[in-house]
Amino acid sequence: MITIALFGALAVTAVVAGALVFRVDSMARATFLLLLSFLAVAGLVLMTGLHYLGLVIVLMMIIEMVVMAVFMIMYMMNPAGLMPMSMFHNTRGSAVVAATTFVALAGGALLVDWPVRGGRPAPDLTMALGESLMGGQMLTMMTLGVTLFATIVGTVVLATGRGRYDRLGDELDAPESDDRDRGGVGR
Repeated sequence: MITIALFGALAVTAVVAGALVFRVDSMARATFLLLLSFLAVAGLVLMTGLHYLGLVIVLMMIIEMVVMAVFMIMYMMNPAGLMPMSMFHNTRGSAVVAATTFVALAGGALLVDWPVRGGRPAPDLTMALGESLMGGQMLTMMTLGVTLFATIVGTVVLATGRGRYDRLGDELDAPESDDRDRGGVGR
């Protein structure tokens, strides 16, 4: 009974948070709602016994959303993407594409004969999945992922000698920016 309740809670959380991504009016809120939706899906995957895949989803989504939030804070004109903005573009066209895709996928799921399993599952499904995805390069890819993330963080830290508020003051109300190299944006 607890398993069914947890499954239902995670499923509802995933769907509701995914739908709210399109209802909120800021990029930052949409980012963290999308993260919540993906984490709920990862929880569902973990419940099916696919621990490696569930953990990969958790790690990938957290890193992806945090990197996206960092770039929003650095580069968006409004502070951290929190100011209201329109999140909709071509609503009619996207609704038609979404409905068509749903009908095609639902029709495929209901009308196509499902394959029958041949053979027995591997004794260690996580190891079998890792071997089929990465071959003998599993450790290499795990090390590469950590190295790439450290490189991204290091590059951002080294590239920004000062924060976005240093140019025009804490309230962004300075009459002129204190850019070292004149002629850029904000002059």
